[in-house]
Amino acid sequence: MRLEIGNIYIKDVVFSDVTKVKDGVLYLNKEEIIKALKQDSRLERVDIEIAKPGEEVRIIPVKDVIEPRVKVRGKGGIFPGFISKVETVGEGRTHVLKGTAVVTTGRIVGFQEGIIDMSGEGAKYTPFSKLINIVVVCEPVEGLPKHEHEEVVRIAGLKAAALIGEAGRDVEPDEIKEYETLPLLESVKKYPDLPRVGYIYMLQSQGLLHDTYVYGVDAKKIVPTFIYPTEVMDGAIVSGNCVSACDKNTTYVHMNNPIIEDLYEKHGKEINFVGIIITNENVTLADKERSSDYTAKLAEYLGLEGVIISEEGFGNPDTDLIMNCRKLEEKGIKTVLVTDEFAGRDGLSQSLADADPRANAVVSTGNANEIIRLPKMKKIIGHIEAANVIAGGFEGSVKEDGSIEVELQVITGSTSEVGFNNLTAREY
Repeated sequence: MRLEIGNIYIKDVVFSDVTKVKDGVLYLNKEEIIKALKQDSRLERVDIEIAKPGEEVRIIPVKDVIEPRVKVRGKGGIFPGFISKVETVGEGRTHVLKGTAVVTTGRIVGFQEGIIDMSGEGAKYTPFSKLINIVVVCEPVEGLPKHEHEEVVRIAGLKAAALIGEAGRDVEPDEIKEYETLPLLESVKKYPDLPRVGYIYMLQSQGLLHDTYVYGVDAKKIVPTFIYPTEVMDGAIVSGNCVSACDKNTTYVHMNNPIIEDLYEKHGKEINFVGIIITNENVTLADKERSSDYTAKLAEYLGLEGVIISEEGFGNPDTDLIMNCRKLEEKGIKTVLVTDEFAGRDGLSQSLADADPRANAVVSTGNANEIIRLPKMKKIIGHIEAANVIAGGFEGSVKEDGSIEVELQVITGSTSEVGFNNLTAREY
């Protein structure tokens, strides 16, 4: 499967009477987008604001971050199962409004949403502070069940990103990048002397607002399976969870997964990047055993010699992470794990809830319990009081002077935001 990604670099975003891209500027018809989103009667109020790098702006609570893209050639469309019909994507050409993102916020649905600061101390810890963020403020009608509240805001973000992405359909990209994964036998034949490497992509699926969707299907309903890396770039995997912000793979991160990017960079040179096995993170022991058995079996069937495994979430999913590692290692498949740590505010506690001697190549993306002080911002988009209840915050986090004292886990980011170039803990 071969996909061309056409990057259209956006240097500014402004409101206008028409939505278009011209000379690197994205013009947005705010009223038109709001009208389209308001077709969902479950939304009481919708507004759109723009937050730019360096501004004294805080976005809180952050539900999701999504990159505007549009399918211009090939089968299917962006976000299959939600915005476009269910059809396999990942080939042809997709245009990207690079440097921008749609961010959804509004009344909090759970207690584990995040914060994006566009400047100051917090901006150092989130990649989204470097983007021009189109913030969709969604206030659902009162009385919706929590799962429906989550759905309303999630769909609004995907719709907004798809609508805005259309502005890039007929624009000539500034850069075109090509990604290709051959069928297994062809791939092995083409690169017979390169080690066969795969990516075990663990998706948050514990339920109760801890969901991820694959072609519109809740990942807890699937057994592990193969997927072409390019399918992910077209939005085949969508975030629907409300886990701690530092542990959450937003939809933007799925579409721009840096592990996939870097594996492609090494593909055909140092490794043969065979593809991806997606697996879920379950609650019951039986489900964990089933999924980890399936994952190891598929990796063996593909003839993989090494894998990178990334985890989404912490605590309970640490068991899934270690099960995958142990069973793969027992089959002679070398593993590198990518995860953050919850080692306590002093960094002295056990980093993961589970461990195994075979997990001897681990890339840490940092301790989420570290305390930071976020300065007062001139502008708040959303609801500042959420800082007192979100994971990583606590009663009294919001100070009288407008600053916030929190643990790093409130910062919207991702445990998979580390590239293959950093995964040197083990040679394949």
